[in-house]
Amino acid sequence: MKTISRSVIYINLFAILVIGLSSCSTEQKRYEVEFLQLFDTVTRVIGYTDSEEAFSEHSNLIYENLKAYHELYDIYNDYGFNNIKTINDKAGVEPVKVDRRIIDLLLFSKEAYEATYGAINVAMGAVLSIWHEYRSAGTKNPAIASLPPMADLAYAAEHCDINNVIINTEDSTVYLSDPEMSLDVGAVAKGYAVEMVAKLAEESGMSNVIINAGGNVRAIGDRGESRGNWTVGVQNPNKESSEANLVLLSVADKALVTSGSYKRYFIVDGVRYSHIIDPNTLMPAAHFESVTVLAEDSGWGDAYSTALFNMPFEEGLALVEVLEGVEAIWVFSEKRLEYSSGVAAYIKE
Repeated sequence: MKTISRSVIYINLFAILVIGLSSCSTEQKRYEVEFLQLFDTVTRVIGYTDSEEAFSEHSNLIYENLKAYHELYDIYNDYGFNNIKTINDKAGVEPVKVDRRIIDLLLFSKEAYEATYGAINVAMGAVLSIWHEYRSAGTKNPAIASLPPMADLAYAAEHCDINNVIINTEDSTVYLSDPEMSLDVGAVAKGYAVEMVAKLAEESGMSNVIINAGGNVRAIGDRGESRGNWTVGVQNPNKESSEANLVLLSVADKALVTSGSYKRYFIVDGVRYSHIIDPNTLMPAAHFESVTVLAEDSGWGDAYSTALFNMPFEEGLALVEVLEGVEAIWVFSEKRLEYSSGVAAYIKE
């Protein structure tokens, strides 16, 4: 007979429900926990452990570290220490001494910029802040929803040179040499943070765990004890459909990251405009409903999913096919799917 144990643990101000399921007392139990608000999304952790106490210890480690990354990478709020917002506030004024985790993210972001031919640019804050303002206004009051003037976007784009992000690794400082520029790390921060936390979890001895931070999925091992791989789905962008997932994948020790236009958007004159802005056009990309990337590393999965969302299919497919350990699934309108050549090995019927 199955036994179900339920308990509630509290981490800071967030209530987290832990549910354990077991087939018999000698087997590992399945536990699940949810964190609210980190990276403006719901994070779910599922794992198989010998006890609820062990899972609680693991989930606390994941939560505390994700919270630290969330606060370090925040561009809107202060927390009593230097973070990305501090760097933006000091643009053109002075270098800001920051935590090494910010230095590492920005070094990774520069590498991603080169690897995606500029399709990922964390120095685009000046452009993205304009879109954020118009999207927020249009979401709150659809009757007045409008697009930003292209002249404003073009002027802001003159202040998005990633070479003006000056990183001093020896002094652990970051300086934006253009006073009108700002950082927006939304395209990479969550995936990068999930990867760093997953590595910490593995180093602490954690296995048979999967982290899902609002579509950024990272599996640590498989489900253990001959239960097989984790099953993850590519979400159906059509929220009204009874079909929740368009395809199911079987994964272990992998990251699955999706970028899409169906969650964060606003509508102007009947046209949906997503939050993902193409650096070339300065407009929301509209090639696909979503792009999902399967990769070894969640940070790279996040970067590539956003980059591919901004690229025409043929261009994106050509990029993926030369990347080792990276696969992609493109979802077009009317649920049409296209796959890179290695996806078939992961599809679960």
